[in-house]
Amino acid sequence: MFRPMRPIRPVRVVRPVGRPLARGLVVGGAAYAAGRAGARRAADERGQDEAIAELQAEQDRAAQQQAAPAPVPAAPAAAPAPGGEDVADKLARLAQLAQQGLLTPEEFAAAKARLLA
Repeated sequence: MFRPMRPIRPVRVVRPVGRPLARGLVVGGAAYAAGRAGARRAADERGQDEAIAELQAEQDRAAQQQAAPAPVPAAPAAAPAPGGEDVADKLARLAQLAQQGLLTPEEFAAAKARLLA
């Protein structure tokens, strides 16, 4: 009739050993990868900054060379060739005079019109 009850044992929850370890590996691996990617990005940015600085220095040097007045070579006073000067040579000389500021744009246009007419 009456059966004696068995003593109640507490239920023990057994956690798998591999899960916390695997979670730690995943979190640690992700943090490691993120750190390496950040370091790689920083190195790339430093490389780009250095390249930009080099290009700017090169452009500054080129601008200084262009800004420095170039020595004007003295044109030898040579007699014209037997057939006369070519129209292209005369136009080139007129353009040089206009660039040097010895001719105004109006004077240059008038002289060019006379040559081409």
